[in-house]
Amino acid sequence: MIAIVDYGAGNLTSVKKAVDYVGAESIITTSPEAVARASKILLPGVGNFASTKILGETGMSAAIADAITRGVPFLGICLGLQWMLRSSQEALDASGLGIWPVECERFPACVKSPHVGWNQIQIRNGSSRILKGIKDGSFFYFTHSFRVPALDATTAECEYGGRFSAVVEQGNVFGVQFHPEKSGPAGLKLVENFCTL
Repeated sequence: MIAIVDYGAGNLTSVKKAVDYVGAESIITTSPEAVARASKILLPGVGNFASTKILGETGMSAAIADAITRGVPFLGICLGLQWMLRSSQEALDASGLGIWPVECERFPACVKSPHVGWNQIQIRNGSSRILKGIKDGSFFYFTHSFRVPALDATTAECEYGGRFSAVVEQGNVFGVQFHPEKSGPAGLKLVENFCTL
């Protein structure tokens, strides 16, 4: 069973519909206990980085961190990806999970922010499990004001006021800056790839 984490900042209905569409079983939950029992964990997100504080206050951060350590596949979407970093310039008093010890950055002043709409991704290499069957240059739907810098774990980048991480993958941990549930066939393929890991 895939646990879709509800912390009041996710596009939960659309994400669950996408998971249902690819034939996987899932539940939307606020329970760390349910997350601890899940075969996979999906953390969607829309809004301000400060909204992730509740993950620590409710014990959800600890449950997710423990599951990741046990090898449970984890996917963060948009804000869910940003939360995997140490921190964000958007809310300096909020801490992320810290898988990557870097800060989520604001877009430079030379471009309109937020970055909203369809944009292409450039795949760094062909070995990404979550991008299997997805072509380089595919379009995905983005809506965000802050961005994850390029990491060693970045498997696909996007260009908007400079390059930033569109997809990250490290072991059983995955993250996407775009919204696969709003990205048509390519987005559904990515959701299917995660659900069938």
